[in-house]
Amino acid sequence: MIQSKHSAPYPESPPKEKYKRELRALQIELVKLQKHIIKKGRRIVVIFEGRDSGGKDGTIKRITEHLSPRETRVVALGKPTDRDRHSWYFQRYVPHLPTAEELVLFNRSWYNRAGVERVMGFCSDEEYEAFMQTVPDFEAMLIKDGITLFKYYLDISKHEQKKRLEARRKDPLKQWKMSPVDAAAQKHWEDYSQARNAMFARTHTVLAPWSVVRANDKKLTRLNVIKDLLARLDYADKDEELAQPDPSLVFFYDETYLDNGMIAP
Repeated sequence: MIQSKHSAPYPESPPKEKYKRELRALQIELVKLQKHIIKKGRRIVVIFEGRDSGGKDGTIKRITEHLSPRETRVVALGKPTDRDRHSWYFQRYVPHLPTAEELVLFNRSWYNRAGVERVMGFCSDEEYEAFMQTVPDFEAMLIKDGITLFKYYLDISKHEQKKRLEARRKDPLKQWKMSPVDAAAQKHWEDYSQARNAMFARTHTVLAPWSVVRANDKKLTRLNVIKDLLARLDYADKDEELAQPDPSLVFFYDETYLDNGMIAP
């Protein structure tokens, strides 16, 4: 693992066979968790945000791989329509919120406005400011209505993003992932960093905190996100020892992490 001179130490990537064994054990725990969600009629929302090529697709795939498709949904919305652009901003997301017994994972979410739309100029300053002021209230309303909300930001280094984007361009099975926004990701690296930092500062709340995931290693990212999710939810027959994320890889946002290398500059 190549380390940036500004980054904090990073654990070694697990060998392939060890990774597979641990992933299978964690996926069994996820099945237990889903049984509990169904039995208790819980409503769970998990948001995944992060840099382009940050590993959102792969992480979500490993979470949902063996779960019931009837009670599990992945939401990955495309570009907003003209109707969306002239509606209440959150309106296009509300129909995708879970009903009783459901786990819903957002592969990018309403936080598009704080990231891609802000950096690429797809929204006005007024629209951005309105979003930043109202999103804590929106999330508080969801939580007070009984939805359990998790917000994960998958953070990678500029070097790692460059490597992954180059791999996408060369792999004919991954070229569908490339977009004009992806192509501009490296050029706008510092702009995205500033947008990310503002988002953390203004939308990390007691009710809906941000969990930052240091995601340079895909295997460690997948394992530790699942562990964190399991650790923060109660369910029958939990393997408490297994559901222990590495605190150097998954942690609640704090401003100090912007200066000590825990969050990529």
